[in-house]
Amino acid sequence: MTAHHLHPPLDVRWIHGSPSAKHNTDPDIQVFAHDPHTVILRQNKAVDYEAPFLFLLFGEERAVLIDTGATAQAAYFPLRRTVDGLVEQWLAAHPREDYRLLVLHSHGHGDHTAGDAQFADRPGTELVPAGETLAWFGFRGEEARPLDLGGRVLECLATPGHHPGAVTYFDPRTGFLLTGDTVYPGRLYVDDWAAFTRTAERLAAFADTRPVTHVLGCHIEMTGEPGVDHPVRTTYQPDEPPLELAVADLHDLVAACREIGDRPGRHPYPRFVVCKPG
Repeated sequence: MTAHHLHPPLDVRWIHGSPSAKHNTDPDIQVFAHDPHTVILRQNKAVDYEAPFLFLLFGEERAVLIDTGATAQAAYFPLRRTVDGLVEQWLAAHPREDYRLLVLHSHGHGDHTAGDAQFADRPGTELVPAGETLAWFGFRGEEARPLDLGGRVLECLATPGHHPGAVTYFDPRTGFLLTGDTVYPGRLYVDDWAAFTRTAERLAAFADTRPVTHVLGCHIEMTGEPGVDHPVRTTYQPDEPPLELAVADLHDLVAACREIGDRPGRHPYPRFVVCKPG
């Protein structure tokens, strides 16, 4: 039986802005520990309306931070301090020497790379600029590439369409498929239609052969009403749906791309809106 949610939803209520950004009392960064080795971060909508999600995954030899958010200034977006605290907490429970941090990206748009400079001088850290990610992985065609964190190996795919340098990460330990801005409950902005449709097909086929539990993108822009998104620059979304999508949604995206065909414009579907350039 096909269903949108075959797995339990994430046990979290995301910060979603407030009626008055001036009086917002949410943390600058929400920290959700899915398990002791997997952390999801969300930026406060009062700091930046994009409110992107970031992912911190711990392996035995190193951790990886995927994306650095929409705000450069640590005073408004203390990402480095937050990550340092999480790493210290993890190391207190799992002591080891020479534990390293790798900083990668889902793609190169500014709301996912703005905090890079906070990590430029961090000891034991490899920061891969978004523009160098594809070369760093050494992608050849459509092959998946491994990312070994030590006892935790991610499968990584080059997934262009929204952005030429987009990468999707699959974590077998959690079943998370981290799709960046390619697929999420919101407006799917397409840069290259042929590449985007191919990526959608590949992701659906990939997920069919992996134990994917949740498809996690980097934003929530839909409302609680199917097919209806919040206006751009919305800073208060009390009715937003969950972040997680399911493998069935990937197949829905493939079907949507085929249905849209050559028609440019904005095409709403229950769980996302495809925005095809003219």
